[in-house]
Amino acid sequence: MSLVNWFSGALASLGLQLKEAKIVFLGLDNAGKTTLLRMLMDETLVLHQPTQFPTSEELSTGKIKFKAFDLGGREIARRIWPDYYATVDAVVYLVDACDKERFSESKRELDALLLDEALADVPFLVLGNKMDIPYAASEDELRCHLGLTGLTTGKGKVNLADQTVRPLEVFMCSVVRRMGYSEGFEWMSQHIK
Repeated sequence: MSLVNWFSGALASLGLQLKEAKIVFLGLDNAGKTTLLRMLMDETLVLHQPTQFPTSEELSTGKIKFKAFDLGGREIARRIWPDYYATVDAVVYLVDACDKERFSESKRELDALLLDEALADVPFLVLGNKMDIPYAASEDELRCHLGLTGLTTGKGKVNLADQTVRPLEVFMCSVVRRMGYSEGFEWMSQHIK
C-alpha cells in the first residue's frame, strides 16, 4: 500500500475525506524535504539538486486532496517561508539527524516557526531524517538539541476535543529506506482540523 493511499485512508477514517489540507515541508537544506515529497507522490527515489524555487504538488486519492509545498531550506529561501505558511493546516519540519553541526541552526528556525502567531494552532510533525546512517542522532538526542524534551504531545491516539496545546511530535525516519515517516503522517492526520 502506498503512503498516499494510507494517508488518504487515515484521513478518510477521521471523517476528513471532503477536506482539503495545505501542508508545508520546511527545514534546512539537505534535510530531505524534496525527497520525501517525491516519495509521497510516486514512491520513487531520485537524487535531487537543492531546491531553488518553491514547488507545490497536489496529491489526491478519491475524495481527499492535499497540497504540499516544498519551500527550500537554504538561508535565502527561508525568507519567503512566511509567504506560504499563513494558511497551512500542518507543518512537516525535517531535520538531517546526521548533520549535528547544524542542529543549533535548525533549532533557531524551528523556534521561530513555533513562535509565529500565524502557526499558533498548526500541528507540527518534526521528522529526524537519515536515521539509517550509523552516526545519526537518536530521537532523545534530537529532542534535546531542538529543545523539545517535555514539549511534545505524544504519539498515541488523540481526542481532538481535549486539545489545549498545539500538537507537536518528533518521529525518526529514513526517507530513502521508506521507514518511520508513515507513522509521523498517521499521527499528523489525527490533528488536521
